[in-house]
Amino acid sequence: MLTDVEIAQSAKLRPIIEIAREIGLAEEDLEFYGKYKAKISLKVLERLKNKSNGKLIYVTAITATPAGEGKTCCAIGLTQALGKLNKRVMLTLREPSLGPVFGIKGGATGGGYSQVLPMEDINLHFTGDIHAVGAAHNLLAALVENHVYHGNELGIDPGRMLWRRVVDISDRQLRNVVVGLGGKAHGFPRETGFDITVASEIMAILALSKGMDDLKERLGRVIIGYNYDGRAVRAKELKAVGSMAILLKDALKPNLVQTLEGQPVFIHCGPFANIAHGNNSIIATQMALKLADYAITEGGFAADLGAEKFFDIVCPLMGWHPDVVILVASIRALNIHGGAPKQKMNEKNLKVLEKGLVNLDKHIENVKKFGLPVIVNVNAFNMTRDDQFELIKDHCAKMGVKAVWSEVVERGGEGGLELAHTVLETLEKGKPNFKLLYDHNLPIQEKINIIATEIYGAEGVNYTTRAESDIKTITREGLEKLPINMAKTQLSITDDPNVKGAPRGWRLTVREVRISAGAGFLIPLTGEMMTMPGLPKRPAAENIDIDATGKITGLF
Repeated sequence: MLTDVEIAQSAKLRPIIEIAREIGLAEEDLEFYGKYKAKISLKVLERLKNKSNGKLIYVTAITATPAGEGKTCCAIGLTQALGKLNKRVMLTLREPSLGPVFGIKGGATGGGYSQVLPMEDINLHFTGDIHAVGAAHNLLAALVENHVYHGNELGIDPGRMLWRRVVDISDRQLRNVVVGLGGKAHGFPRETGFDITVASEIMAILALSKGMDDLKERLGRVIIGYNYDGRAVRAKELKAVGSMAILLKDALKPNLVQTLEGQPVFIHCGPFANIAHGNNSIIATQMALKLADYAITEGGFAADLGAEKFFDIVCPLMGWHPDVVILVASIRALNIHGGAPKQKMNEKNLKVLEKGLVNLDKHIENVKKFGLPVIVNVNAFNMTRDDQFELIKDHCAKMGVKAVWSEVVERGGEGGLELAHTVLETLEKGKPNFKLLYDHNLPIQEKINIIATEIYGAEGVNYTTRAESDIKTITREGLEKLPINMAKTQLSITDDPNVKGAPRGWRLTVREVRISAGAGFLIPLTGEMMTMPGLPKRPAAENIDIDATGKITGLF
C-alpha cells in the first residue's frame, strides 16, 4: 500500500467550484484560495436559516493510544461511503495545528484511502486561520502590557495579569518566560508564558461564535487579569475588540475542501480536546446541517474529552444534538488497553484483547449517559477480520450495541459501506433521548465531581489550595454557572497518562481553575496537564522535506 502522502499526491482533485455547486452554493458564495480551497460567506447561513437541519452524526473514540484508533479516518471514510450510496452528505473537521504536524502526532487529514485534500495545504498554513487567531491573541497581550506601561489607568495589577501569549509550534522552552528585560524603555519585567495557539481562548471563541456580532461580544468578555481592587479587567475596557475582530474577520468563515472521493468537507477551527473544547466551529456544523441531509462531525480524542464537551458545552449553546454517535476503536489499541506493550500490539491474544474491552465499555456507557444511540466502528488497519473482531462484536451485542468492521483506510468509501448502512438503519429507528450530564447552574465543584465520577470513573476529586482559591474568585465574579471544560490527559481516562483501561478507586486532582469568560466556560487543569506541548526526542519535523519541484515528503 502506498504511503498517505503518495496517495494524496497521486489523487486528481476536482475544482472546488464543482464541489460547491453540488451542495447548492454559487460562485458568489465562495472566496477562492487557489483552485481547491475556498472560504464560504456567512451570508449562506442567513439565506438558509429557515431550511430544516439534516441528521447529525458524531464521531468519537476510545482512549487514545500510540497504536491509533483512526477516528478521522472513520469520519472521512463514512462520508465517502454515504457518497457512494448517493446520499447528500458533508463532513466537518478541525484544522490541524502545526505543533502536532511537526511533533509526534503528524497531520490530521486522515490516512490511506480515507483522506481530505489538498492534504499538504490543510496540514500546513491552510487559509491562515490559526495564524489569525495567534495574531489576535498576541495583539491583546501587547495592548495589556502597553496599557500598564503608559500609566495604567485601569489599575491592572501586574502580579495578576492572566493573559499569556501563544505560538502554533510546540516549544517547551516558552512555557514559562520572563519578559520586559533591558530597562524601562523596553517595558517592565514580569513572569508570563506561552500556550499553543489552539489552546487560546480566542480559538475557542472563534469556534463557538455564531457570527461577527457574537464574536465581538465574546471578545469583549475576555478577562485579561485583575486590578488592584481585585476586580476582573476585560478586553473591552482596553478597547481591543474592534482590532481583534478585524484580524479574525476571514477566519470566521468556514473552509471548503474535499475528500479523496470528492465529497464536500468543511475544515474550520482547531481547538484541542485535552486542553480546549475540542470541536470544530458551530458555524461550519450548522452550515453543513443546512446544506446536506447528513452532516458528520468529529470531536477530539475520546468520548471523555471531545464528545463530553460537545454534548455539555456546544449542544446547549445551539439547541441541537447528534442523532447517532460512532465510537471508534482498533484491535491494536484495545490490546494496549489490555496490557500489551506497543511492540506486541499487533499480536493475536484474545485474553489481552478481552481485558482491553473495559475501556471500550466505559466509553459506550459514557455516550449512553447522554441518551444517544451508539455504534462501535472497528478500524481494520490492514488486519484480517477474524475471531478477534467476533469477540468484540459479541461483547458489544451483549451491551446492546452493534459493532462494525471497517476497511476505509485500505479501501476508502467502499470499505465503509457496512458502517454507512448501519448508520442509516439506526437513524431510521427514531429520535434519541438527548440529555445533559449536569445542570450548568450547579456549584462548580459539584459539576466537576459529576464529570469525574460519571465520565472518568473516579471516586472523587482533590483540589489544591490554588484551585480552591480560583473557585472562590470565579464565584465572586458571578461566573460559577458556566459549564466545565476539563483539561485532562488524552492518554488515559484518568488524570495519569500512564494508566490504561478504565480503573476505579482513584481520585482526580484539580490543580487550578481558569476562566474563559469570552468562550463561556471554566477550565479545571487536572494532573500534570500542560497548555504548551513539547517536541519528542525525534520530532516529525526531522523527516519533512521539499524538493526543487515543490514535492513534499515525510509529512505523513
